[in-house]
Amino acid sequence: MIMTTPSETLLDILSDLNNSSIDIQASAIISNEGLVMAALIDKNLDEDRVAAMTIAISAQANRVVREIHLGKLQQVLIKGQQGYAIIISAGEQAVLTIMLKASAQLGFIFLSCARSAKKIAATGIAKPSPRHGLVYLGKRKR
Repeated sequence: MIMTTPSETLLDILSDLNNSSIDIQASAIISNEGLVMAALIDKNLDEDRVAAMTIAISAQANRVVREIHLGKLQQVLIKGQQGYAIIISAGEQAVLTIMLKASAQLGFIFLSCARSAKKIAATGIAKPSPRHGLVYLGKRKR
């Protein structure tokens, strides 16, 4: 039985997500601290910049939903002339961010992203540790 590393597990989830629709241009899993846990992002984009912007937007959105009593933040949708960005909570320690073409069919994308976010949360992977790689919360599956 071949063991996969936490990074490979997260990359597999992103790969499955990206392959679910031709409208998905990039995806990443970002820790709440703004560190890239896994990413499938075009070389023209800087992963660290995407992570920093994702967490900045997520933090502001969390503040808004808290201050106007909307409950816990689930997702943020950003629409630009060239496409969309979606940020979805993926457990307590991470968010999933996805970049889409302007022609994307959002209903199917939302469903696929929600499923992927649940898979990410279910991995038990908490966050990246600069010295130890990805850290698990809970028991490892063997």
